[in-house]
Amino acid sequence: MKAVLDRIEEGKAALLVGDEQVEKIIETHLLPPDAAEGTWLLITMKEDEITEIIIDHETTKAAKERIQQKQAKLLNRGSRFKKE
Repeated sequence: MKAVLDRIEEGKAALLVGDEQVEKIIETHLLPPDAAEGTWLLITMKEDEITEIIIDHETTKAAKERIQQKQAKLLNRGSRFKKE
């Protein structure tokens, strides 16, 4: 199952899990060492408990590229507000 690391606060991590993006709070020590906010993860669950977390490098890279493209498009578009 896929999840995205939404935020990290005070030793806790909020994951948005599955297509419904259900929030699941876990201890940060359970995350892979390279995980950061915005990282996509592959998780295995058993009886509503996360048993394994692996970074989904391919999905994370694709998401970052999509965001960079959108930012570049916005910057190139310029402002519609005219300076007087």
